[in-house]
Amino acid sequence: MLKMNMKLVCALLATCTAMALILGWMFRTGREKPPVCESQHQDRCLQNGGQDGHSLVFADLSPGEMVQVKRYLWDNLGVPLVEPTQAKPSDNCLYSIDLHLPSKAEVLEFLDHQGRKPTRQALAVIYFGNQEDPNITEYVVGPLPKPTYHQDITVQKYGGKLPYYRRFFLTSEEKEIHIVLSKEFPKAPNFMQWVLSYNGTNLLELIIMPPGFKSGDRKVWMRFYQNVSGFYLHPVGFELQVDVSSLNVSEWEVLNVFYNGQYFRDMEELEREFNKGRVRVVKVKKAPLDGGYSSMKPRVPPKSQGPLQYEPCGPRYCIRDNQVTFMSWSFAFGMEANRGPRIFDVRFQGERIVYELSVQDASSLYGSNNPGLMVSRFMDVSLGLGRGTVTLTRGVDCPYVATYLDGHYFLDSSRPITRKNSLCIFEQNAEIPLRRHYEDHVISEFYGALADSVLVFRSISVMGNYDYIWDFVFHQNGAVGVRAYASGYIQTSFFFGDAAEFGNRVEDLTLGIIHTHNIDYKVDLDIRACFLIASILVM
Repeated sequence: MLKMNMKLVCALLATCTAMALILGWMFRTGREKPPVCESQHQDRCLQNGGQDGHSLVFADLSPGEMVQVKRYLWDNLGVPLVEPTQAKPSDNCLYSIDLHLPSKAEVLEFLDHQGRKPTRQALAVIYFGNQEDPNITEYVVGPLPKPTYHQDITVQKYGGKLPYYRRFFLTSEEKEIHIVLSKEFPKAPNFMQWVLSYNGTNLLELIIMPPGFKSGDRKVWMRFYQNVSGFYLHPVGFELQVDVSSLNVSEWEVLNVFYNGQYFRDMEELEREFNKGRVRVVKVKKAPLDGGYSSMKPRVPPKSQGPLQYEPCGPRYCIRDNQVTFMSWSFAFGMEANRGPRIFDVRFQGERIVYELSVQDASSLYGSNNPGLMVSRFMDVSLGLGRGTVTLTRGVDCPYVATYLDGHYFLDSSRPITRKNSLCIFEQNAEIPLRRHYEDHVISEFYGALADSVLVFRSISVMGNYDYIWDFVFHQNGAVGVRAYASGYIQTSFFFGDAAEFGNRVEDLTLGIIHTHNIDYKVDLDIRACFLIASILVM
């Protein structure tokens, strides 16, 4: 009986203890109120944006508008046009269609003084190769969405006609160069077979820019790599210089041949010298299809899931058309096919502080003892920083909770191209408090701090071996900034002779070459009606 009473007492004590703990927990958590979310946050955000669609004056062209401009030009230019994908240098083709920004004076009159809304227009670039005087011409086409006129603004904009040799390379021209090269290889059968193990598919060429250093030059160096994943790290030491100046592709010809430190006039001379044993041969090891050391596959199994961002009340920003509103900020955004991401009409607490902040170019300058990269000066505007934007991967390129938007462009194509989810907008913790202080004084003790978060507008441009990550960052203290990151692969050259003076050896026959990156931005500041336009160079 005593033993049973003891069990009952213990059970009652355990029950009372558990109840006390539960009540204590309920009392404690009841005092810590969960975050209160404003159910109408997005509606209020939209109302406070305040521009009533005024940001559309900066909006990129829609695919439908691009199609309308193309149709109008094909029907009204009065000359035969060929699709860029099939065009030869001797053809006329429509190279690009983009938004034609109205003048700043027009826009400010509209935004700030209830003036007339600027006419929406497009900027079209035409390659006129099938003319007595081949040239590049820029037209303003409008009004959109149903154009009725086109105006040549080339002389007004550049002070004269644009020579045809200044045109950016079409993809169709690069394909023609490939055909020229494929006809050259049979001229050195023994060299191609015994040195490069050429089978028609195992080599991949890369065009080097610029196409010369003298006005009018279009003479490009073509570098060759093993055709594997991450080919940039697998040069084979073989390069050809091709003259592509003529509008007749049948007249394109090889000017120089380079292999492992030796120069030859053409493929025939290379073959003769090889057959005589006068070519210094260094055979590269055949790389696996996944590239081996250049593969992007993880070297170790993935670990457990890392930390993720969380928005307890949903996003604190809102997007309407091309305008973003966040806390005290508002701005319009866009993507230019050649130059890349840009923002306009940036306001803090309702006051405009930046009229335009935009990427202008990303260039890389190289040095090497190989001829192609010895002269290379890549200016990625020629490839299209906007065209190079890619679909962003959730949880890697941007947080899972980010808002993803599509981008559209018409450049070196026969129709508008859509890049799904190529822009993202998100809020993130700034990692350090905006301000803080802890005081432990004899007569007072206190702690004060303010957490900080920023809004990020991001896109990524893939320019050959480099992936450029573009960020426009908005801080809650009124600061706006830009960040640019370069990822991807390094550019390499074949290791021979004094190669070590031009970089670092990253593999047996691979040199990671010395280079410099330049990032150019345009910044047009409006601070209390004082206008300041600057070009900022980030090195």
